[in-house]
Amino acid sequence: MRAARLIKMVLLLQSRPSMTAAELARELEVSERTITRDAQALSEAGVPVYADRGRTGGYRLIGGYRTRLTGLARTEAEALFLSGVPGALRDMGLQDAASAARLKVSAALLPSLRDASRAAGQRFHLDAPAWFDEPETPELLPAIAEAVWDDRRITAGYRRGTAEVERVLEPYGLVLKAGIWYLCARVPEPGQDGPGQDGPGPFRVYRIDRFTQVRPATECFTREAGFDLPGFWAERAGQFARSILRAQAVVRLSPEGVRRLPYAVDPASARQALGGCGDPDGRGWVTVTLPVESEEVAHAQLTGLGPEVEVLSPAALRDRFAGDAVRLAALYRENAS
Repeated sequence: MRAARLIKMVLLLQSRPSMTAAELARELEVSERTITRDAQALSEAGVPVYADRGRTGGYRLIGGYRTRLTGLARTEAEALFLSGVPGALRDMGLQDAASAARLKVSAALLPSLRDASRAAGQRFHLDAPAWFDEPETPELLPAIAEAVWDDRRITAGYRRGTAEVERVLEPYGLVLKAGIWYLCARVPEPGQDGPGQDGPGPFRVYRIDRFTQVRPATECFTREAGFDLPGFWAERAGQFARSILRAQAVVRLSPEGVRRLPYAVDPASARQALGGCGDPDGRGWVTVTLPVESEEVAHAQLTGLGPEVEVLSPAALRDRFAGDAVRLAALYRENAS
C-alpha cells in the first residue's frame, strides 16, 4: 500500500510545479508527518524530491525528473481506457486525438498490459443518451469544444424562444446530460474594470443545439482558477430541478403505487414524497405530498399509476381524475354491450 502511495506522490509532483505538505496529505489521505517520511524515502531511493522551506514552501521534483508509465497495474491501465465516453469524443471532434493518445499509452505500457484497451472495450460500453432517443450531434459542437480547449472567447447567436440574440461568451466547459449537450460559460461585463476592460460576469448554461452561429475571437480569456465544472453543474442542475417543481399534489398510494411512483414521476420528487409519508393505513395505503411541475404535468404522470393512486388535492387535479374515471367507466360499459 505504501508503494502505491509513493508512486502517486511522485505523479502528483510530476504534474504540478510544487505542492505543500498539507496539499499532498489531503490528496493522499495521510498525515503531514507521513508526507515528510515518504519524501525522505523517495529521496533515499533516488527520486529527486526537494523541500522548499518557509511560508510559501513545499515539495517539488528537480532536474526535470519524469517517471514512466510502466508502473501501471492492469486494472489501472484498463480504467485509463474507460476515462471518456466514445460517442462524446466523436461529437466534439476529438475521436482522432483520443485514438492517437490511446496508441501512445499502449506503446508505453509493458507488453503484458498492451491488451488493456481491447479488454476494457469488450467489457464496458458507456451509452449516455436515454432510451428511445436518437440524439443528433449539434453542428456547432466541435467549434465550441475547440474554443473550450483553447480558453478562447466566442461571439455566438443563440435562439431564445422565437427570437435570436447575440452573446459574447467565455466558454468554460461542456456537459453531456441525457444525450443533450450544454455549455457552461461566463458572460463578460464590458467596462466593469475600466474603459475598454471587460470584467467577470455571471456564469450561465446554454443548450448547444440552440446556437445558430459561433465566431471564435482572436483573444483568449483567463479562466477563474477556482472554477469547478462538476460542482457548478451539480448546483445548477439542483436549482433547475427545484425551480420546475413549483406545485404540490397530495395523493394516496397503494403498496403497488408506492413501488411504481419513482418510475411515473421524477425520481427525486418520489424520494422526497415517500421520505415524508406517515404510517400506512389498514389497507397499506400511504398519503404523501408530491412536488410536481404543474397540474397538467402531474395529471399526465400520475395517470400511469391507474387505480393505485388517489388524488386528494388540489381540487382541480382531483376533478380531472374523477372525470377520467367517469369517462373510462362509460367507455368500457359501451364496449362491453
